[in-house]
Amino acid sequence: MIAAELADLAERVALEAGALVREYADRGVDVAATKSSDVDVVTAADRAAEELIRDRLLAARPDDSVLGEEGDDVVGTSGVRWVVDPIDGTVNFLYGLPEYSVSIAAEVDGRVVAGVVHDVAKGRCYRGQADPALPRGGLATRDGRPLRVNGPAPLAHRLLATGFSYVAERRAVQGRATAALLPRVRDIRRHGSCALELCHVAEGALDGYVEEGVNLWDYAAGRLVAELAGARSAVLPGAHGADLLVCGPDHGFEELLDAVRTAGFTRE
Repeated sequence: MIAAELADLAERVALEAGALVREYADRGVDVAATKSSDVDVVTAADRAAEELIRDRLLAARPDDSVLGEEGDDVVGTSGVRWVVDPIDGTVNFLYGLPEYSVSIAAEVDGRVVAGVVHDVAKGRCYRGQADPALPRGGLATRDGRPLRVNGPAPLAHRLLATGFSYVAERRAVQGRATAALLPRVRDIRRHGSCALELCHVAEGALDGYVEEGVNLWDYAAGRLVAELAGARSAVLPGAHGADLLVCGPDHGFEELLDAVRTAGFTRE
């Protein structure tokens, strides 16, 4: 099955890229450039890790396409596209906070069928692999152990996570919406890696996640892991005009979505 082959390749490459990222961390991290604002940074490790990932993927599958955060897109002819974030959580990486990841997903004809999120600092590897023969359409694991989202809970007992843009105007909108949502839930965390927070939903360490302004490379792999563990997700128009990602266990998802809308995260 091609999903298994792609997941195997993604895992091997993510682990190799993670080892490279750790080498950079041991030497000390410097900012190489900025992106959307002067606090949205790129490090030399981001660039080196993405170059390694592209080289390994295309060496193994030269006809594939690659979409990455830091480099130019590669257009292939195989119908397979890799979606790559070499370091999701770069600011955490810059500050030495242990919540950053290598994220690699594989699409076949536009559908994500394999995804790996390597928690570099903790040495964990989350993996999602589509398989229509399985009850949820595939299997989500962490280091080979099957994952499952938390069981049902009232909204007031759910622990959520969110994130904030590096654009000041969007951050202000997100802050107001977060403040409105906070009294309705158990609490809200902000870890700084979209990919890992989706995996935390998958393993039951969180009950939901919401953030405006995430890109496909941030969430492609983690979203698959979460959904194969029993989560549901939606991409909606955010209040400040960017895509808003909402993810949580399938049971109670509509209640979460309603709370997110009511708090002002969306334009709907």
